[in-house]
Amino acid sequence: MYAAALHLAAIWNVKAKSWVEGRKNWQNKIELWKSADKKKYNPPAALPEAAAAKTIWMHCASLGEFEQGRPLLEALKTQWPGCKIVLTFFSPSGYEIRKHYEGADLVMYLPMDGAANAAAFVETINPSLVLWVKYEYWHYYLSALKKRKIPVLLISGIFRETQPFFAWYGSFWKNMLTCFHHLFVQTKASQELLRQIDFSANSTVAGDTRFDRVIAIAGSHEAIASQVKQFCANRPVIVAGSSWEEDEEELMHYTRTHPNVKFIIAPHETGKERIVDLQKEFPGSLLYSSFISKPFEESPVSNVLIVDNVGTLARLYKYATIAYVGGGFNQSGIHNILEAAVYGKPVIFGPVYEKFAEARDLVEAGGAFSIENALELEALLSKLLENEEELSEAGRISEAYVRSHQGATASIMNYIQINRLLIS
Repeated sequence: MYAAALHLAAIWNVKAKSWVEGRKNWQNKIELWKSADKKKYNPPAALPEAAAAKTIWMHCASLGEFEQGRPLLEALKTQWPGCKIVLTFFSPSGYEIRKHYEGADLVMYLPMDGAANAAAFVETINPSLVLWVKYEYWHYYLSALKKRKIPVLLISGIFRETQPFFAWYGSFWKNMLTCFHHLFVQTKASQELLRQIDFSANSTVAGDTRFDRVIAIAGSHEAIASQVKQFCANRPVIVAGSSWEEDEEELMHYTRTHPNVKFIIAPHETGKERIVDLQKEFPGSLLYSSFISKPFEESPVSNVLIVDNVGTLARLYKYATIAYVGGGFNQSGIHNILEAAVYGKPVIFGPVYEKFAEARDLVEAGGAFSIENALELEALLSKLLENEEELSEAGRISEAYVRSHQGATASIMNYIQINRLLIS
């Protein structure tokens, strides 16, 4: 039913079309990869204990889950360089951005969940270890893996009492949890929910691998266009990341009344129509792609820079004086605040954040702030920018929080090694 709806939507929706087109002839894609791999593959001279032929499969719903699982995937590749990596995505927003990810041997859409698809996919790639990141529970895939006795690990899982696992009708969902070799969850609250349905013995509170990922990004010192630093020009800088229309409405007035403050706006969606709309909302604004392609002008006419690409935001946060993270005026809630907090930046977001533990923690600690409307946002921005001590303390709290929560990747790696999941 879901697939049928997407096929219909594909007639006019670009993302739905990508979802449908990307899943066509998936068997051929795997066979081409396997045949090409046989021709080019030369195993390293000295491999660790694992055999060179083993395959690790990581599945992610979208881009955020990929970034969450990435530290573990790369740690496994470092420990067992002879292993093959298969990476699958459910959504176009993940696949289209990471389809050329060099850390994987094969990147593709997950074929639609069904008995025949799942059995054929699992048999063809024949994984030795499967990593399922955060959520998405596909019955036929998990059943096929369980039938073949292939270990499946849930990475950075999060459970909430509103999920069907914990409802009176949840037996179908609970049965899928039996397919996991182990459940690595983010919080004690998640483990407690699992205890209530007799699954806690098969779980570990490892934390969230996103902390490890943002720390790695911050420490990589990956270069960014020099024009960005020149644009900031030692002025206060507000970086608005993963913003939605509602977020930009809250910021709009402040950008016009504070010309000495610089604004870098990186919207959640970067399609052509969305960028055109943003340029209308912020007249005279600079467009990132064209701005960095030219020599820097000493006095740009605008204090607003609109980022029209994907993959730059996590590195742009380091230029912020204050970070604003979008999504807090949407039902789904805020985006990743850790990408900003790791750089020691105070973080501001809208009112919908309660389901995110890191947001609750940082608001309580004083490293993050929630606002209800534009008036509150403007008052808060002015207060922080005018009080260097408070600004600095909020940033210190944010960074310390992130640093204190690293280690989930090491915990999961330790489990894999102790249980010899990649050793014959």
